[in-house]
Amino acid sequence: MKLTFLGHSSFLITIGSSNLLVDPFFPNGMPQLECKVDYILLTHGHQDHINNVDDIQSNHQATVISTYEVATYFINKGYKGIQMNHGGDIDLPFGNLKLVNAVHSSSFPDGKYAGNPCGFVLTSADKCLYIAGDTALTYDMKLIPMTSEKLDAAILPIGNRFTMGYKDARIASDFIECDKIIACHFNTFPPLEVDKDEVTSYFAEKGKSILLLDINQQIDL
Repeated sequence: MKLTFLGHSSFLITIGSSNLLVDPFFPNGMPQLECKVDYILLTHGHQDHINNVDDIQSNHQATVISTYEVATYFINKGYKGIQMNHGGDIDLPFGNLKLVNAVHSSSFPDGKYAGNPCGFVLTSADKCLYIAGDTALTYDMKLIPMTSEKLDAAILPIGNRFTMGYKDARIASDFIECDKIIACHFNTFPPLEVDKDEVTSYFAEKGKSILLLDINQQIDL
């Protein structure tokens, strides 16, 4: 499993021949994607998570996977989509995808209701990744290790103000029993600014690892 950070909360995840794009929002311009996007995973309907779906679809015709309301929104625009809801899972060519709880809000850019937000647990043949989406710290995270394979890594928001901050993210890492955390939802806008050294030191105090990737930085799990 290979991850490329595209900024804010957007990641390109490559598993074998499948390419998954999470929450496409590119305030600094469209990335140069050298692969075909097969699936788009959307955690909720806010602009800073779906803003560039149409741009991606114009070239890739990917399948949108999200909650019933968000997936239906894009299906009604003529895109391929898979509707899910909390607690459900589905087997796909890249592995298993489960939709899990997130504590946040969700509306479309025009203000219309977009259902409840979500996260995903992505399990491939040999790796398991938790994508939290925009969320507060929630006790529901304790269900993740009870209902999935052992996590190899987790993508957690750390920017505070609109999601949990990095201190709550460290608690979340205990709840999900995962010591390798990949940060998202930070430093995109002034309210989300964090000190990278402060964050990494805070996690290191407990023997944990948190990666605050640069845009376009790639890692292998």
